Amino acid sequence: MGDNDGPMALKSTIFKAELQVSDLDRNHFATHSLTIARHPSETDERMMVRLLAFALNADDRLEFGRGLSSEDEPDLVKRDLTGAIELWIEVGLPDEREIRKASGKSKEVKVYLYGGRGAALWWSQNEAALERLRNVSVVEIPDHVAEQVESLAQRTMRLDCTIQDGQVWLAAGGETIHFEPATLKSA
Repeated sequence: MGDNDGPMALKSTIFKAELQVSDLDRNHFATHSLTIARHPSETDERMMVRLLAFALNADDRLEFGRGLSSEDEPDLVKRDLTGAIELWIEVGLPDEREIRKASGKSKEVKVYLYGGRGAALWWSQNEAALERLRNVSVVEIPDHVAEQVESLAQRTMRLDCTIQDGQVWLAAGGETIHFEPATLKSA
């Protein structure tokens, strides 16, 4: 923690995840040992969608941003070797102005929507504005999937994620969730 984080009234809860990713679409096969700090105002559901967004973009240089605890910070970020941002990921229903700002700071921005009707409403309100941003893609995680992944949340997790032909299988604790993320807008 830096000196300028201010007084921390509420501590984040630390979750550990061992995530094995077999992404046949991107040819990425690796096990990632992740530490996820869940901000007190963040739900398990949102944290698990962040973890899912990590799995869908898994890379050795992808890391969790400070997220909810700080403005102007991505939920996940991948930097190149010079420190420039290659990929900025937002989860949930972010402010369109924040996405526009991120679009100017990063080579690529991905937004992972979830929340059923709320996500549909968000998309109808923001689609026109985001259409102009060439480097932004918007992907919707089906509502039932967000609820199912929430049930997998544990302080120590072991998850296997397989991705093939746009299909996703997430397995943990004898349970497998299968779904296809819906791409609403491609970069």
